[in-house]
Order: sequence, then structure tokens, then C-alpha cells
Amino acid sequence: MTADRTLHLNAFLMNAGHHDAAWRHPDSRPELITDLRYFQDLARTAERGLLDSIFFADGVALWGKARHNALGGFEPLTLLSAIAAVTEHIGLIATVSTTFNEPYNLARKFASLDHISGGRAGWNIVTSGTVDEARNFNRDEHLEHHLRYERAREFLDVTTKLWDSWEDDAIVLDKERGIYADTDKLHPAAHRGEHFGVAGPLNVPRSPQGYPLLVQAGSSEDGKEFAARYAEAVFTAQQTLADGQTFYKDLKSRLAKYGRAESDLLVLPGIAPVIGSTEAEAKALEQQLTDLQVPEYGLAQLSGMLNVDLTGLPLDGPLPDLPEERDINGNKSRFTLVAELARRDGLTLRQLIARLGAGRGHRVFAGTPEQIADQLEEWFTQGAADGFNIMAPVLPTGLTAFVDHVVPILQRRGLFRTEYTGATLRENYGLARPVNRHTKESV
Repeated sequence: MTADRTLHLNAFLMNAGHHDAAWRHPDSRPELITDLRYFQDLARTAERGLLDSIFFADGVALWGKARHNALGGFEPLTLLSAIAAVTEHIGLIATVSTTFNEPYNLARKFASLDHISGGRAGWNIVTSGTVDEARNFNRDEHLEHHLRYERAREFLDVTTKLWDSWEDDAIVLDKERGIYADTDKLHPAAHRGEHFGVAGPLNVPRSPQGYPLLVQAGSSEDGKEFAARYAEAVFTAQQTLADGQTFYKDLKSRLAKYGRAESDLLVLPGIAPVIGSTEAEAKALEQQLTDLQVPEYGLAQLSGMLNVDLTGLPLDGPLPDLPEERDINGNKSRFTLVAELARRDGLTLRQLIARLGAGRGHRVFAGTPEQIADQLEEWFTQGAADGFNIMAPVLPTGLTAFVDHVVPILQRRGLFRTEYTGATLRENYGLARPVNRHTKESV
């Protein structure tokens, strides 16, 4: 490990916590999931811990069964704009779909958030994975997986053209001559493609970061190729160090053909740390959450991940035969991860539901702060991660425990910052600000 390489940590915030039974735990606050102050407090906790960013997942359908979980909540860009007003340093990453949006509206919203926050916006680019989402947008069926990525590539091409449509020095503010902007430095997007026709320019001047930090979370072949070409950070899920190393090496090896260096993309696996002052206390908390699970809910979630209706099957029996990955039109990478986990460890349905409860396929580790820090250090130094997506099983307590007890250990080991040194999210991630394409042309 080089002396200047340090961990990057993102707090993935999800309502009452990532465990599907978190809302039933006495430490959780499910009554506050539509209370702005709750999320502002979580963001300030993450900022107190000097984390790089916070992140909100999102979908455009009601996920799971609201009968058994604290589901629903805020649209993330709206929420992050309000969080920006009470924070100074923490990055603000929102998930927004390329399948059910238009490039102009999205480019405008992210440019606005980047201005509002002083350069702290990030976009987690997703293609959407469920037929329920398609049916909320005038479609009976979901777009085919490969077509969704084709659309996403063109979508991103259009949005970057729009973010570049104002050069950085286009605003001249010449009150004497009555000239606000040099219109020679405003450029149409003039895009006409397979999926989109967009004239431009954008009606928001170029933002502090130029582009928001571009994040991606797919681990299918299409997803990895998209990430290698465009993404600057990748949220991913692996269960073992060996799997993490394989993914890390594979993804980094794809960058060169797009003219990119390995340092241009950060790999941030998810981990749900179940923290206790002793290992026994952590294991007890993990078991307490398992005991609070509603099997009906877990079975429905598992059915969605595997694209198989598991209703009525015996919980103490094995998984039934599953479709081939090539026949999956939803989240291919999560399907493969869950199927392999069940086969590798010979899990019954009940055991699989318990294993997936806190992380939905992301790694779960129960232990002391020292043990958690050991795990993060091992993956970081052994070629499996550039940092981590921290998924507290129960909120707010899980995030507070990580900030108060794990972060100081990482700092003492020289693995994590002791102060923010950058003014923008890109700077804190150690990533360059994109040069405007029109500035390049004029050089």
C-alpha cells in the first residue's frame, strides 16, 4: 500500500436500516422516515466521521411488501437538496434511472444540486430492474437488459453534452456593457440519436464539479463494461475476499481500452457491519435481528431476486431449480450472487433469508470495532477494494457506532483521513474535474 492511498467510505442510508427487520428493533426510528430532520441528523453523523459521501438508493415502484417493512420515503434529489443546506463537506449521491427519465431534466436537476451544495453531487446511474417500475411508466414489460444499457450509454452521452453546454467562463457579468454571458461560450447539445433528440443548451450554468461524480452499481457483463467506460466509483457486492479480488482485478483491467487509468475508478464493495463491544454482543444483535424477520417478507424478496415464485415452499427445504442467468431480465448480478451463495453453503430457504436480511447479497460481518476495521483493512490492502459502502443494519445506532468506534481505529492505522482536504466530492475522492469538451476544442 502506498503512503498516500487511503480508504474512501460512503454511508448507504436506508430508512430504518439495511436489515429487513430493522424497523422492529427498539433502537430504530421507522416513524421518522418521512421526517427531514432524521436524515439531516444521519448526514451530520456521517460528516462528523469525515466520510466521503452519503448515498440513497431509489426505485420508481414500491419495493417489497409494505405490510412487513418500513418502505417508501423521499425522492432522493429532493432530500439531498435539503441535506445540502445543513452540511458542508459530505458528498451527496442520488440514484436516478436512465430508463424512466429524460436527459435534459436529469442534467438540470444534478447541475442544480451541485450548485446548491457547492460541488458535492453524485449520480448513481441505474437502468432499473423490475417490471413493476416499467408498469408505472406506461409499459407492460421491462426493456430488455442489453437495450437498457444501450439507452443508458446514449443517455449519459447526452447529459455530459448538456453539462458542457456552458463553458466555465461563459458568465462575464459586464454590467457596464449590459452583457451577462458570452454567448459564444454557450453551445447546443445538438444530439440526435437512437433514443434521444436534445437541442440544448442546458438552462443551468456549468456547476462546480463540471459533472457530478458518476457512480454505477451493476456487476453483470453489461454493467462492468459500462462502469469501465464511464463510472468513477462502483458500488458492488461480493461475499468473499477472493470474489472481491476477482471483481476488482477484472474491472480495473477493462479501463485501459477506454484510455483510463486504474486510479480513475474506485471500487467500493458493500458491507453491513453488525457492531458490538464484544464479539458475543455483535453476534447477539445479529441473532436478534434474524429473530425479528418475517419469513413471508423474506420469501417475497428472495422470489424477486431469483425471478422464481417461492411462495408455499418449505422454509427448511433447499432452493428449487433456478432459471439460467441469460434468461434473467432484472438484476443479473444479484441473481448470480444469491444463487451461488445458496449453492456454495448449502442453505435452506430459511437460512438464505437470514443471510440476506441485513445486506440483500452484500457482505455482512458481525464483530467488534477492531474486527470490523481488520476486515476493511484486509480487503483494502489485498486488492479487493478502494473503500467501502457502509450499510448500517439499524439506523441511527449502526451509523453512530461505526463513526464513533470504527473510524478512529482506521485513522490510528493511517488508513483514513483525519480532516477533509477537498472542497468538492471529486476532490475528496481524489478524482479530476472533467475538462469541458468545448474548452478542449479551443485549446
